[in-house]
Amino acid sequence: MPELPEVEVVRRGLERWVSGRTIASAEVLHPRAVRRNAGELADQLKGREIRSVERRGKYLWLPLGDEGAEPGGPEGEGEAGEALLAHLGMSGQLLVIEPDAPLEKHLRVRIGFADGGSDLRFVDQRTFGHLLVAPLTAPEPPSRGGRVRPVPEPVAHIAPDPFEDVFDEAEFAARLRRRRTGIKRALLDQSLISGVGNIYADEALWRARLHWARPTESLSTKKITELLGAARAVMSEALDEGGTSFDSLYVDVNGESGYFDRSLAVYGRRDEPCRRCGTPIRREAFMNRSSYSCPRCQPRPRDAHP
Repeated sequence: MPELPEVEVVRRGLERWVSGRTIASAEVLHPRAVRRNAGELADQLKGREIRSVERRGKYLWLPLGDEGAEPGGPEGEGEAGEALLAHLGMSGQLLVIEPDAPLEKHLRVRIGFADGGSDLRFVDQRTFGHLLVAPLTAPEPPSRGGRVRPVPEPVAHIAPDPFEDVFDEAEFAARLRRRRTGIKRALLDQSLISGVGNIYADEALWRARLHWARPTESLSTKKITELLGAARAVMSEALDEGGTSFDSLYVDVNGESGYFDRSLAVYGRRDEPCRRCGTPIRREAFMNRSSYSCPRCQPRPRDAHP
C-alpha cells in the first residue's frame, strides 16, 4: 500500500495539474470505486472548482468550490464545505491523462474538466481504493501553532502525520509510552501517527537501532525524538526519489515509478548484508506481514512485546 511519500508525490502532481480547474463531468465505470459515497458522484462534482489538493497520512482530498462560484474566489472564513476524498488502497492510481487517450483496463472513475484539458482518471486494479464527496470539518486548532485547515469527516479520527504543523512531538511521546505495546505496532497505528506503513517503519527503526518489538513504555524522550527524526528523514529521502515502487501498481500522476527501493536499508533485503555492519538482514513474521531488521544493530529485547 502506498505510504506517506508515495501519496505526497501524487498530491504534488495533482496540485500542479488540477488545482484551480472546474469539473465538467464525472463518469463512474465501476461501482466499488464509489461504494462509500452518498449520492451520485457526477451530480456532486459537475460545475465545481478544485480549490487545492491536501493530504493527511495516506489520504488525499480535493476541497471543492460551490457550483457557480467565481473560480479562484476566496473561501468564507470558517466555512468548511466539501471535498473529493481519495484513498488509493493497494493499487489505486490518480492519473492525469489527455482526454482522447485510450481508456485504461482498470479505469474506475473518469473526471473531465471545463477547459477541455487533461482528464483526471482513477485506475484501481484491485478495487480496494475509493473516492467520495465528504463534508469538511471545522478547522482543527493547532496545539503548537501552524496552519489551520479543515479535514474531511471520514478521516477526522486520523492522527496528524509527522510533517504537519499541528503534529505535537511531546503529546505523541506521551501517548506512545502509554500504549504499552511494541514500537512498530504503535507506528502503524494511524490514530497515533499517520502516514507510516510497513516499509518506512522498518527503515526508521533500523536508523534508530530499535527492534520492532521494543516496548513503547521503555523508550526515553530522547529515543522517541531520534526515531521521529529517522522517520522524517527516510520519508523525505523517499519523496525526493518519487517514492518506493516494487511493481507497476504505484506510479505518480504521469504514470512514472519511484526509485527509492534502490536505497532501502532493510525492507525486502532478507539475507543481504546490513548496510551498516554487514550482518545478514533477518525477516520475521509480524501482524500477518513481515518485519526486516539487522540482528546486530537491532537486537531483540528480552522484554519484547509480541
